Amino acid sequence: MNKREKLFCLYYALLHNGRDAAARSGYSLRPERTAARLLERGDIKQELERLTRAQATDRGEAAAGLRRLAFGSVTDAMKLLLGENLPSEEELEQMDFFNVAEIKRPKGGGLEIKFFDRLKPLEKLSQLSEAETAANGALPFYDALNKSAKALIGSEADE
Repeated sequence: MNKREKLFCLYYALLHNGRDAAARSGYSLRPERTAARLLERGDIKQELERLTRAQATDRGEAAAGLRRLAFGSVTDAMKLLLGENLPSEEELEQMDFFNVAEIKRPKGGGLEIKFFDRLKPLEKLSQLSEAETAANGALPFYDALNKSAKALIGSEADE
């Protein structure tokens, strides 16, 4: 596969539109025909499958991080804030500060800890869920419409 074909695969994985992917990757002469020809090739199909799996993994990792921000524990940060003594280096290494946005020591002494907003990751998770439902929900709806149309055609043929 040459550079332009690899670029086509990347654009197709992002856009899901053969003509646009071909045009953006430099196939200016009849991009729709070029896209159709490229999409028939086995090596292109394999690359698109690989890219699709990679995108699904990335979405899964992003969703896991969002869930961790939204529902993660702040216990270790509170131990640090309320503890009498500072923890040792080994204890700090084992503490979970994923939900901590900022730690400060003000001039007057003490410790300030700022946590990430939990509502923003919840909103993003909701958007991801809605997008996934919309993508997966269209096919069953189409199938139901198709079956209904066939049933209507079948009942009209009986009359």
